[in-house]
Amino acid sequence: MAIKTYKPTTPARRQMSNVDYSCLSKTGPERSLLTGKKKHSGRNSYGRITVRHQGGGNKQKYRIIDFKRNKTDVPATVKTIEYDPNRSVFISLIEYEDGEKAYILTPAETRVGDTVITGAHADIKPGNCLPLEMIPVGTIINSVELHPGKGAQMVRSAGAYAQLMAKENGYAQVRLPSGEVRMVRLGCKATIGVLSNIDHSNVSIGKAGRKRHMGIRPTVRGSVMNPCDHPHGGGEGRAPIGRSGPVTPWGKPTLGYKTRSKKAKSNKFIVRRRNGK
Repeated sequence: MAIKTYKPTTPARRQMSNVDYSCLSKTGPERSLLTGKKKHSGRNSYGRITVRHQGGGNKQKYRIIDFKRNKTDVPATVKTIEYDPNRSVFISLIEYEDGEKAYILTPAETRVGDTVITGAHADIKPGNCLPLEMIPVGTIINSVELHPGKGAQMVRSAGAYAQLMAKENGYAQVRLPSGEVRMVRLGCKATIGVLSNIDHSNVSIGKAGRKRHMGIRPTVRGSVMNPCDHPHGGGEGRAPIGRSGPVTPWGKPTLGYKTRSKKAKSNKFIVRRRNGK
């Protein structure tokens, strides 16, 4: 996958780049696997903004992704590789031998016409889904379950991959993209390979309007606000924070302040933190 640049017909075009989508299917999405997607603009059921900087954006349909891969030992053929507006990775439309269709996340090496399968005795090749206990140590994986049968919850974005480091006492040690090493039950499934659209992180947005198309509204620094709007605001000219550390608009510590509970139940499953401690 390559990065596509543009002729500098405008200042924004000069800076803009995009992923080359020429390898994707030109047909539309599978209609039986589409559902509506309602926009909330960051508002809760009372109409109050609980997540800032959200609103607008292009209309989207949600593609139903098969994260559970429950159809075992039935080969499926990759029919198309498609763009999904709801995630950074590309998705593949697969068709099982019995005619059922589903969407899965596309590994980087997968091509149209390839065969993928889910099962304990599947081959170790990109796109196949197996329990962790059947995957050799050192294998590159993605779409990892946290609880058996719940569906993939970790390692699902473009270019992401994890590595199976060890297996012992009913648990596998998985090194995640952040560098964290975490214990996961051996009964959890994972898919082989690196996820597609590896160059996603190299894309230059180029202009503000493109962010608005994504449904992301502007972010304003607290230091340029008034004191009534933000604790960092006010003062003559550019002023320092005036506190022991930066805070949110509601006075809570931020920018590096750790919020994870020291009593979190999942702490016992983390072998090595992402900061190396």
